[in-house]
Amino acid sequence: MSHHSEGQSRSNRDLEVATIADKHNIPVHLPKRPSEIIDDLRNYQADAAILVSYGRIIPQSVIDIFPKGIINIHPSLLPLYRGPTPIESVITNGDVTTGVSVMQLTAGMDEGPVFIQQEIELDGTETKFELYERLSDLSTKLLFQHLPAILDRSLQPTAQHDSEATYCKLLEKADAWLNPRDYTAQIAERRVRAHLGFPKTKITIFGHDIIITKSHVEDNKKTPLDILCQDGAYLSIDELIAPSGRAMNAEAFLNGYAGD
Repeated sequence: MSHHSEGQSRSNRDLEVATIADKHNIPVHLPKRPSEIIDDLRNYQADAAILVSYGRIIPQSVIDIFPKGIINIHPSLLPLYRGPTPIESVITNGDVTTGVSVMQLTAGMDEGPVFIQQEIELDGTETKFELYERLSDLSTKLLFQHLPAILDRSLQPTAQHDSEATYCKLLEKADAWLNPRDYTAQIAERRVRAHLGFPKTKITIFGHDIIITKSHVEDNKKTPLDILCQDGAYLSIDELIAPSGRAMNAEAFLNGYAGD
């Protein structure tokens, strides 16, 4: 997928890929930019390349190395959610469907023609990590099922309708801070699920900065961890990471921190 999470999960995944590659004698390159390894890529004399989990634009000079181009997997139903954060955006927006697109890479951002798409339904409880795993499994199956037809050109890609395109932006550390007055309780709860891992969802309670990891919406305030939102409903915190760095449930936090 042309998407990645920042920080810890990224480096762990790189490590995992390197370990698997090493086991199967597959060469690994970790360039700062693709142009640094143009000669290496050319020396493989490969017909095509497959691009997954890469959050930047690939230059045309790299695409041109491969006679059949580069095939990319993007975790959205293109032309919806072009850009680096389609999984987070789908959750935050409360979409009821999403999917994966197998496409021909071009130098534009997720603008290439699409070979095949598959849609899935969402139930509105998915976390970023759960949806990433689900789409990752789906895209692997879809790619291997259709790769022979893509390579022998019996499956031709269809151009995207640029007029229907939507875009998602890179998330930054500053996106972690939740001002409940800026959001309805429902959107705040979606942000908690969408921002897990990075950039996280942070809020200050009883003078302590905490990270919310699980929450739900309440109509009425029942505990001191029910946060009034823009629409008069409450974001009720179920699980969090305390200032100590320890993960705990709401009750444990109230016992340990509420009286400080």
